[in-house]
Amino acid sequence: MTIRVLIADDQAMVREGFSVLLNAQPGIQVVGLAEDGADAVAQAADLHPDVIVMDIRMPGLNGIEAARRITADPGLAAKVLILTTFDLDEYVYEALRAGASGFLLKDASGVQLAEAVRVVAAGEALLAPTITRRLIAEFSRLGGTPRPPAQARAGDLTERETEVVALIAHGLSNAEIADRLVLAEQTVKTHVGRILNKLQLRDRTQVAVFAYETGLVRPGHANA
Repeated sequence: MTIRVLIADDQAMVREGFSVLLNAQPGIQVVGLAEDGADAVAQAADLHPDVIVMDIRMPGLNGIEAARRITADPGLAAKVLILTTFDLDEYVYEALRAGASGFLLKDASGVQLAEAVRVVAAGEALLAPTITRRLIAEFSRLGGTPRPPAQARAGDLTERETEVVALIAHGLSNAEIADRLVLAEQTVKTHVGRILNKLQLRDRTQVAVFAYETGLVRPGHANA
């Protein structure tokens, strides 16, 4: 199955370069190039890509606000991969809160970019587990106290699903969760699907954010 990608960046050379890199990868097709956030929102509605590679700093509507609008649209299923030259935590926090599924620096290789697109398209968290824990924990800490609506949704989870949510928040893969809980990997996948449905979340990255925002996982605490 081909992953359809939209690239949004205000620099033409970057857009075209990423397009060449991604089109050279098997199973990936670049279907559109957007020059700013507003263009990305419009093309997302027209093209319905699977993944949008989005720069943060663009004139007019920036990448974070564009991501927020795209992920809030129930008619769009696109995952947003934030791509930037700025390795600043504040952008990661804002991108995650806006609904982005991943974060990658522009100095990544073509192979790394392609792998990031595949990971995000599959609904997995893009960031490495150790980075995910640090960034999401701090992001949650800055976000203040747990939000009541999110806590209410947490009450819909079973005990096992709550365990799975906590392990996702600590960056574990399905295979690692299966090993930790002594379950079949397919069973874990089933739990993850039910969790996403119950919490009305798009992917594992948002599950991890949810876990910290509700207090299911406390920032700075390692998983047992």
